Amino acid sequence: MSTGGAPKKKVDISLLKRVFTFAAPYKNKFYLSLFLSVLLAAMAPLRPLLIQLTINDGIKNKAAAHFFSGPGGFIIEITIIQLVLLFIETTCRFYFTFTTASLGQSVVKDLRTTTYNKIVHLNLSQFDKTPIGTLTTRTINDIESVNDIFSDGLIPIIGDLLSIISVLSYMFWVDAKLTLICLAPFPFLILATYIFKESVNKSFIKVRNAVANLNAFVQEHITGMALVQAFAAEQREQQKFTDINRQHRNANIKAIFAYSVFFPVVELVSALSIGLLVWWAAKESLYVSPERAQDAAGIITAFILCLNLLFRPLRVIADKFNVLQMGMIASERVFKVIDNPDVTVNEGKLIPAKLEGSIRFKDVWFAYIAERYVLKNLSFDIEAGKTLAIVGHTGSGKTSIISLINRLYKIQQGSITIDDKNIDDYDLDFLRSRIGVVLQDVFLFSGSVMDNVTLRNPEISKEEVVRAAKLIGLHEFIEQLPGGYDYNVMERGATLSLGQRQLLSFVRALLYDPAILILDEATSSVDSESEGLIQNAIEKLIAGRTSIVIAHRLSTIRKADKILVLDNGEVKEIGSHAELMQKEGFYYQLHKMQFK
Repeated sequence: MSTGGAPKKKVDISLLKRVFTFAAPYKNKFYLSLFLSVLLAAMAPLRPLLIQLTINDGIKNKAAAHFFSGPGGFIIEITIIQLVLLFIETTCRFYFTFTTASLGQSVVKDLRTTTYNKIVHLNLSQFDKTPIGTLTTRTINDIESVNDIFSDGLIPIIGDLLSIISVLSYMFWVDAKLTLICLAPFPFLILATYIFKESVNKSFIKVRNAVANLNAFVQEHITGMALVQAFAAEQREQQKFTDINRQHRNANIKAIFAYSVFFPVVELVSALSIGLLVWWAAKESLYVSPERAQDAAGIITAFILCLNLLFRPLRVIADKFNVLQMGMIASERVFKVIDNPDVTVNEGKLIPAKLEGSIRFKDVWFAYIAERYVLKNLSFDIEAGKTLAIVGHTGSGKTSIISLINRLYKIQQGSITIDDKNIDDYDLDFLRSRIGVVLQDVFLFSGSVMDNVTLRNPEISKEEVVRAAKLIGLHEFIEQLPGGYDYNVMERGATLSLGQRQLLSFVRALLYDPAILILDEATSSVDSESEGLIQNAIEKLIAGRTSIVIAHRLSTIRKADKILVLDNGEVKEIGSHAELMQKEGFYYQLHKMQFK
């Protein structure tokens, strides 16, 4: 899922077919769009024909009317037909534009749902190596470009080509030689169109890449703005943003330059064609065939209208081909996300009535990046209802252990069992619903306190939330907030302190009544008073539950049944606090340094 530029290539038919599989549920809209494009193409030469008849038959030859008497009857009839035709064409054009846009938006809706559904099931390793802004670009900008395949791409291109064929057919029917004279400058237009298409295509690819880089940079730096400001790095980061923004501007300016050159070239070719038309028609009627002079005015006027009808789609068709190609490039990027095989596979079927909670790691090897193991031949076990504390220096593998129990990552070797059953045998939703996790870095979504602690689970009542909040000692604080449990904590809980967010995460864990409780540095961000509340709540919470406690403060884990001491992904010692202190080994040294 790289943000790099896609190689320049022709439209991939198989890719186009795959995009149109998302249009299958809306085939009626698709067929209606095609029908309207054919109908509009068929109507394109009718107005020039009617103008020709008006001038030659109505004005010069004074043809008789069918329904209106008098000298102007024929012209009145033609005018009424013109108005009816204009109304029909306008109505068809409206429904064509609306239907193609509606079809595109329907496809975008389904494709975006499919993409997001895939993203939420990706393994966490994908988020470790893919910028969040890149996935945001795939889900928002790139999928929106797929809409252009329908609204400004394939179907409109088909309509324009049919319109060109229809108009050319009429012109050749009226006067083949004059048509060829008018088309004499067209090779220059075709060459200019090709050069324009290639130039704009390269610029569009650069623009897409620049947009992805901008999204990734802005998302990352807004999230980490506190760090940027804390280290007075605003100017340095502003310079980086300026560089990326400049690349985006330069790519757009190159595209604008191509448009600025191409459109005047089209106007020049159009003027040449009209000039040749007038010259040839005048020469033929005045010097070669004077008897044709009577019809020359009508033919010239009709051909001028036809040339305008030809140049109008030719002026934009190259742009539409670029839109189509960029839509295909965007769809390819989206399909790479959808086809990503690195997903959490839920093949487990085991859903026991009760999870006791005994855990065993046996000869576990795990690496985030191949061969760079963070856990090495790790073996230990926890009896159901007991508490295991894990200690060790930063980077020793403590947090990796809890990520494996949740099946957020997959081990390379060994086995992990819960109640003597491999964790892969359990239904994933059931397994995670029975494991409560309180992390050091608490994430809160924009929304109410109620939404954040229940995660919008309708099965959890407010009474249960209040009960859990009272157990933690947070009920009074929540009641004092504006709106109480309906108070909006804002994005990432910005309106709450770090300690308050930590306490809310305890309420969240309590509500789900887990069989296994994992506390990852759960008291590291709270003050002494809050820590006392949490410690009391923890003692009630871990009673009868298997608990894993990760803590740097060794004072918080003295009551643990077992303490696992890790160093560089390996077990150094395991035992109770008293046993490890008596050994005067690795744990003893950690304890001695902390309480020196």
